Amino acid sequence: MSHLQFETTVNELIRLDGPLAMGTGNDLPRWQRKAMENRERGLALSPSNVKRTPSRGAKKTPSRRHSSKQTPCKSPTTKKTSKTPSREPLKQHPGGDRFIPNRALMDYDLSHFKMTQGDQPSTDGTHEADTVSTYNTTAIKDKLGDHQDAKILSFKQRAPKAQEGYSNNLKVLYSSSKHDRPTKPISRFIPMTAERILDAPELRDDFYLNLMDWSFKNILAIALDNTVYLWNANSGEIDHLFQLESPGDYITSLAWLKDADVLAVGNSLGQVLLWDVVKHKCLRCMEGHPTRVGSLAWNSYILSSGGRSGNIHHHDVRIAEHLVASNEGHTQEVCGIAWSPDGKYIASGGNDNILNVWDSTRAMAGSEPLYSLTQHQAAVKAISWCPWQPNVLGSGGGTADRTLRFWNVQSGLCMKTTDAKSQVSSILWSREHKELVTGHGYAQNQLTIWKYATMERICDLKGHTNRVLTMCLSPDETTVVSAAADETLRFWNCFAHEKKMKKSSTSSRSSEPSKGLITRTIR
Repeated sequence: MSHLQFETTVNELIRLDGPLAMGTGNDLPRWQRKAMENRERGLALSPSNVKRTPSRGAKKTPSRRHSSKQTPCKSPTTKKTSKTPSREPLKQHPGGDRFIPNRALMDYDLSHFKMTQGDQPSTDGTHEADTVSTYNTTAIKDKLGDHQDAKILSFKQRAPKAQEGYSNNLKVLYSSSKHDRPTKPISRFIPMTAERILDAPELRDDFYLNLMDWSFKNILAIALDNTVYLWNANSGEIDHLFQLESPGDYITSLAWLKDADVLAVGNSLGQVLLWDVVKHKCLRCMEGHPTRVGSLAWNSYILSSGGRSGNIHHHDVRIAEHLVASNEGHTQEVCGIAWSPDGKYIASGGNDNILNVWDSTRAMAGSEPLYSLTQHQAAVKAISWCPWQPNVLGSGGGTADRTLRFWNVQSGLCMKTTDAKSQVSSILWSREHKELVTGHGYAQNQLTIWKYATMERICDLKGHTNRVLTMCLSPDETTVVSAAADETLRFWNCFAHEKKMKKSSTSSRSSEPSKGLITRTIR
């Protein structure tokens, strides 16, 4: 009988879960209504349905009945939505929130597979392909650099320009390797490569020495350590002139006497020697400097020599008592001397960054200089007078200066200043083209051709692998020879005459540079 009572109890309980007829039209069981109300309450609190302030017409408890009332609206197709949650399911949005993902749209199994796929070895070769692609990308970045984080646009202004006369010792590390492009197109053909190269072993790498000069008979004199050699540009023959006896001594300067076969030679002993190159004979030895003689300059039969002590001696080579005057205008070594074409002025540059100018009267009297110019910020070795304007003097500074300056010696004023962007070792002028060429050091080691007097850069002649020490101009003023610390002499045909240039420009352009290049060794 007990089991019959249990069945009766179960049937009564099941009968209670059936639909209740309450006269409201709701035929759903009680547990379904509870689940629907909980779901509707959760949707009503979603970010898309929550308002900042509660509506005044909202009821405290959710209504179980559907709202059948409608109010007029602006458009006939728009329906009024109930302010309170209802049992009617709301429309589901396809996407999730910006910050909270929609988990119903996510496939966790697929996500887990994608995340763990890289840790497992691939069997179809895709992992190996990705490895090769990564290796190629790394190799390209190593060769070309990673420009992913490089700036394309600049949103900052340039740094303010330094005041006049300010010198930054580290500026050469950043500015010397850059050069302005030619602002004026080249109106004539200029070979960009050297026409001839001569090897010059044991050429001393000393910025303050002047170890080369070109005579009016087209003979080039070059000093290699303690030996002087003569190279005939017409025949290409090389002649050994002489060699100093002591191995510790060396040649410091050379200068040809104009329209003569006499070569002046300065050495490290403070002596000035005069040699007859035809007879290979030393004519005389003039002393007076306590240390080496780094610069020489002729004015007719007056030979001026500058020494390391800072003194300048003037020798009259025609008389026995050769020392006729001395000038004390420098406190350090004199590395450049030049007489004006008309013989009225003499200029000297020293390692004390001073450029002095004397007139011939003051120089021969041993007086103070006419002008003592201190605008350069480094040693002044490059000194040259304009051949068609005898009152114009050009000067160039060393590494800490890197400027070209042009002076009017009648007034002592600087007419123009140009930033050469590197050390200036020599200045040469061209009468025909009204141009000048300068020799430079780090970082390009180039020869630069300028248009005078605008100082527009025409072109750069590159080829030396080390700084240019000195330069000379051929007697016909067409060829420039440069001696550099790379122990080579390079000949540049940069000032060709107009008539010859028109005839040979076509053939020169079509021919390869290597065909016209002649390499030979002095010695």
